Amino acid sequence: MSVTAEYFKQYVDFCGSLLLLILFSPVFLVVAVLIKLDSPGPVIFFQRRCGKSGKEFRMLKFRTMVENAESLKQHLRNEVDGPMFKVTSDPRVTRIGRHLRSLSLDEFPQLVNVLRGEMSLVGPRPLAREEMSENRGWVEARLSVKPGMTGLWQVKGRGSNSFRDWVAFDLEYVEHRSLLGDLKILLQTLPAMMRRRGAS
Repeated sequence: MSVTAEYFKQYVDFCGSLLLLILFSPVFLVVAVLIKLDSPGPVIFFQRRCGKSGKEFRMLKFRTMVENAESLKQHLRNEVDGPMFKVTSDPRVTRIGRHLRSLSLDEFPQLVNVLRGEMSLVGPRPLAREEMSENRGWVEARLSVKPGMTGLWQVKGRGSNSFRDWVAFDLEYVEHRSLLGDLKILLQTLPAMMRRRGAS
């Protein structure tokens, strides 16, 4: 991607995230109320993630799990390979959390991360540093760009539990990324969300 295209992508990220935050603010308010009514704990959950060049930032999400989710994690068995942690019918997920995840609404606070320049609308899935030790080439490639709210994995591989597929989608995006490619991914994201595949 050329320098000019990179600047245009940043402009689209800023304007797009700002517009979406304004448009969806009533939805965010309703979601916040439902989360508070459903279970004790904060509305927003913060996670440390690695951005471009490995710079860490605090990624925002709507809380979808019980407060002591991390302590309960050690008692659960991971059902997928690689750095992903996924459990079918995870008992830590709240009632409202399951609905938010099925529609990917829990990810929407990341629009703030995009507005801050920490993330992009489109890019590899943001990961913590300890989750990136499986494949050096994969790690270097994904850290060469900003992580995204959506990407090839979300629109093509969301139902896959294969780490190999995840790596392939990330490498394909970084190698062939373009403004047109980003637009196609954005247009494919809503149908992928509506299919409610791979969210738990």
